[in-house]
Amino acid sequence: MRAFTSARYTVPLGNHSYPMDKYRLIPEHLLSEGTLAPDELIEPEAATLDDVLRAHTPAYVHAFIDGTLAHRAMLRIGLPWSPELIRRAFAVIGGTLGAARAALHDGVAANLAGGTHHAFADHGEGYCIFNDLVITLRRLRSDGLAQRFLIIDLDVHQGNGTAALCQTDADVFTFSMHGESNYPARKERSSWDIALADGITDEQYLDLLARALPQLRERCAADVICYQAGVDVLAGDRFGKLALTMAGVGERDRLVCEFARNIGVPLVVTLGGGYARNLNRIVEAHCQTVRRVKGGRG
Repeated sequence: MRAFTSARYTVPLGNHSYPMDKYRLIPEHLLSEGTLAPDELIEPEAATLDDVLRAHTPAYVHAFIDGTLAHRAMLRIGLPWSPELIRRAFAVIGGTLGAARAALHDGVAANLAGGTHHAFADHGEGYCIFNDLVITLRRLRSDGLAQRFLIIDLDVHQGNGTAALCQTDADVFTFSMHGESNYPARKERSSWDIALADGITDEQYLDLLARALPQLRERCAADVICYQAGVDVLAGDRFGKLALTMAGVGERDRLVCEFARNIGVPLVVTLGGGYARNLNRIVEAHCQTVRRVKGGRG
């Protein structure tokens, strides 16, 4: 299985709470444990400006690149601007584009970052600058590689930017299971939203997901599935309010992967969020997702 990663995914943020080091540690851990071989880790080509403009307004894109985005707009994103952050944003999108092309060829692939689902056409928020998922599906469509898409977003936070960008696109079905009382305060309308109460356990969560997946097969026909596999659903996550165990998150990932395999649709995986106080717990949860995607046990 090909997994896309880059040193460009990790940039210095100074005294900041965002767990940027996870993007360095995840591929290192997957290599050391033998889940991925060196030739399965792929350096992505950076997305182009034209790619980004498929989903975002020129005014917003150029202001971010030029470093002239208003202070309030950068605060909304939540990351300090730097030239390295620009390169990171374009590299991460390139990783999702690369993973999508690889999945069309191999059946499944992953970007060891991405899932920047809070980015809207004219602004970013929630640590998300540009929406790699929507940019990718629009590029695939432009290239004639796929037309219809299913986005399964299981991050604890609703993918409000993705939902807004895809609301008028009849060939994109957005499915989100997220914390009802969590960020963002104002939810957008996905094709199908399942709002979760605080403290939901493995049993309740997995029952909802297991019943939803067959309905997705009936409600939409997709050429590609994009899976936002945020691990901020774990109990104790700083920005999550759910109570899933590590085993429960692994079963969640297994259900999604099995669903994609059973219907024979290529699966593109992005890692999404994860904000446990223990960085090793975040890394292990993301690595578990990759193991599940590859078909392993752990």
